[in-house]
Amino acid sequence: MPIAAARLQAMPAPTPPEPLAAVGEWPAVSVVMPVLNEERHLASAVERALSQDYAGDIEVILALGPSRDGTDAIASRLAAEDPRVRLVTNPSGHTPTGLNAAVAATRHSIIVRLDGHALITGDYVRVAVSVLATTGADNVGGIMAAEGDDAFSLAVARAMRSPIGVGSAAFHIGGTAGPADSVYLGVFPREVLERYGGYDERFERAQDWELNYRIRRSGGVVWFTPDLQVIYRPRSTLRALGRQYFHYGRWRRALVRQYPQTASVRYLAAPCTLLGLAAGGGLALLGHPVGLLAPVGYGVLVLASAAWIGRGLPTRGWVQLPAIFLTMHGCWAMGFLTSPIRITG
Repeated sequence: MPIAAARLQAMPAPTPPEPLAAVGEWPAVSVVMPVLNEERHLASAVERALSQDYAGDIEVILALGPSRDGTDAIASRLAAEDPRVRLVTNPSGHTPTGLNAAVAATRHSIIVRLDGHALITGDYVRVAVSVLATTGADNVGGIMAAEGDDAFSLAVARAMRSPIGVGSAAFHIGGTAGPADSVYLGVFPREVLERYGGYDERFERAQDWELNYRIRRSGGVVWFTPDLQVIYRPRSTLRALGRQYFHYGRWRRALVRQYPQTASVRYLAAPCTLLGLAAGGGLALLGHPVGLLAPVGYGVLVLASAAWIGRGLPTRGWVQLPAIFLTMHGCWAMGFLTSPIRITG
């Protein structure tokens, strides 16, 4: 069994932390970023983190995976130019190991978890620390604000912020502030991460959801607020989008195996739909026209949803929306249905 998994299983059930004191003197903050092949966005992400409208000290810890582009050179330049930026190594390149390595190197009491392509608003840290102080939450997060910069990525962003594309999670589509199952990325008191044993390194994906589930299971609070916005850049090709959603589904199945009680209609919808389409198609091939009801009904739903959700998009992006929905649903479902037991060790 991996060391991280053994540590997690051996830990006693945590007790909820005391709320942070009302913000008077702003606490120092450590921003942690696992980084892999991020030459396009890393400099901007670090600049956004360091230029916050925040009265407390900020440091940024970059956990460098084995990038194949110019990421390491950019990270080294950033660290040379600003002593607030420090580097740690993450030989595996896996997100949870990078996060744990970065957290271990931090010096401050508040941890802001970001990605190397995450572009936060100027008041992000201040709002997050304020919400931690007033709610006593273990983790605070906001909206994964998908934004595109061409016709295709604009369409993907629209799909990722719609219920037909990703379901009803508030961190995708927005909602009112309050307790949530999970949030995008997250801001934690450092002692919370230490108490819960950090990120489970068995989960190469979905490690945020897994940690948030352990927090909630032990009586802690994960708090969503729409006042926190993180700009997310979607994949730029249909193939890359398909790989992304295949792995999303694969690791969601791993979570359901680890925590069967988390299986829900939202997470079972795509695989059940795919199985229903396959069964309907099989019946049609055997000469039973009723089998066509499933694929025809699904096709009508996708086309109608794309027509409605795609309003205002460039024509090229609007036309691509049905294929984007099909890719997101189908690849997520295939990843879920074919997820091997061995992936979590």
